[in-house]
Amino acid sequence: MPGPLAGMPPGFDPYKTLQVDPEADPDVIQAAYRRLAQKFHPDRAAGDEAAARMIAINAAWEILGDPKRRAALDRQRAAAEQAARTASAGRPGSSSPDRHPAGPTGSGAGPARTSGWGPEAPGSPGASTRGAPRPPDTVSPDWTSGRSTSGGGYDPSTMRSPDGHGAAGPPPGNPSGSVLNFGRFAGWSLDEVARVDVEYLEWLDRAPIGRQYRDELDPLLRRLGRRRSVRPGEREPRRGLFRR
Repeated sequence: MPGPLAGMPPGFDPYKTLQVDPEADPDVIQAAYRRLAQKFHPDRAAGDEAAARMIAINAAWEILGDPKRRAALDRQRAAAEQAARTASAGRPGSSSPDRHPAGPTGSGAGPARTSGWGPEAPGSPGASTRGAPRPPDTVSPDWTSGRSTSGGGYDPSTMRSPDGHGAAGPPPGNPSGSVLNFGRFAGWSLDEVARVDVEYLEWLDRAPIGRQYRDELDPLLRRLGRRRSVRPGEREPRRGLFRR
């Protein structure tokens, strides 16, 4: 069976062509396609370069606009990136940054992690896949979920986007809260994600894509000890509410 990029030129990346993140919702991808299609449509842009760009935009949309073809593309990207990481780890002088992945995709229990509550094993409330101990974020007592989205970009180096869409595997069970339909935790409820990767929830709370979940994320982060309000008489943090 031909792959999702069959017939495409070498190096063709549908996500880059439509200028969207691999974690983007289908609505976001469709809006990006429409915007670019209007910009490079032959009625608005003349020349060979614009025509070639329009062909690439349509080709990218044919892949990303089809859920099955997009899922196949994400699996292919994840496999290629995993092979690259494996090859890199096998070179002399290289080391793997995470030999004990947490959560259902890990091959073992992995080392115990620590948070503000003390040692924790992966999968327990407050556990983090990368968590170095640190104090909880401090917010104003007047905090609301209507926060600025400035600085909420997706950072592949820390949020593990190379693992691909749905790479965390099937959810562990006992769901609670909204169910995500994007990212490595696609199909997981917020509470299930909180058990294995609280840092993912912290990123989701900052990112524009997580705006719809913020009223649920705030109590989750407080329960896990990753956020607290300023106590009476305590000076508010310098970074303020709209921190980067």
